[in-house]
Amino acid sequence: MTSPLMQSRHSKQIHPRVITRDSGMQKLLDMARQVAPTGCNILVTGESGTGKELFARYLHDHSGRADGRGVAPFLAVNCGAFNEELLANELFGHEKGAFTGAIGKTGLLVAADGGTLFLDEVTEMSLVMQVKLLRAVQEKEALPVGGTKPVKVDVRFIAASNRNMKDWVAEGRFRQDLYYRLNVVNLHIPPLAERRGDIPLLTQHFLDRAAPEMGKSVRTVSDEALALLKAYDFPGNVRELENIIERGVAICQGDTLEAAHLPDDLRDLTIRAFRRRDGRVIPLEEYERDYILWVLAEAGGNQTLAAQMLGIDRVSLWRKLKKYGEEKG
Repeated sequence: MTSPLMQSRHSKQIHPRVITRDSGMQKLLDMARQVAPTGCNILVTGESGTGKELFARYLHDHSGRADGRGVAPFLAVNCGAFNEELLANELFGHEKGAFTGAIGKTGLLVAADGGTLFLDEVTEMSLVMQVKLLRAVQEKEALPVGGTKPVKVDVRFIAASNRNMKDWVAEGRFRQDLYYRLNVVNLHIPPLAERRGDIPLLTQHFLDRAAPEMGKSVRTVSDEALALLKAYDFPGNVRELENIIERGVAICQGDTLEAAHLPDDLRDLTIRAFRRRDGRVIPLEEYERDYILWVLAEAGGNQTLAAQMLGIDRVSLWRKLKKYGEEKG
């Protein structure tokens, strides 16, 4: 997925291009920032939709290969989108006359010289292509199809997969030597269901981006809609959340995204979270209290930060806490 800069004034550390307040994600980003300047190859793993390309771009931006003008190239290729022949052509290019009608093509390895090449779904390439890639990674050179002289390249490789690569290596589906060349450092991105505290942040971000693009006046998300989103497991991760918010904005006619604007199946899957064991529906006020207290805990008891996270002013938060008998002065 693609995500622009996170903009906030709260005291927690902000990492450009990534929207998160999750402590585990922040540790992961700290690690990424540490290894980015080293130039070592990195393997990014995680479920589909978690933002593996986003992390690759983050690494590139902090590598020293990208200057203030973004001159150093960041190029990406989805290895699962091409057959063996086409992928070889994309990566290595070809010489003029290499095959009938060939006029010459610069491959991504050469085009990424001085920058970063992101190999998405790297496990989907054939074993034959893995051998060719291994040589390119080891020798830092590219031999165009039909060529006789390899071209030296200075490329930083970042690979990504949603597979369990250790299992694929053990099953002989991915070369062990290539795995070790690419997996110098592994960054594993947790699924959104394991960092639910980021859902309000991401929801508001996607809403703020989608509304102007669609010419809508949607500005906020109702407590009920947000509670439904937080109860949902998001098998499609951040990408699915973005899709849901864009859909909601598209059909919303007012300034608030309501539960009715969310997909029916999402409401059906999460509604059980709002029932007591006896089957009675939990009153909205009771759910709101639990949610606000949870956000306050996430903010470390800081009411100013909690109010920012909730999208309300501090006085409004204090009034709600007073109503619940939870105010601390």
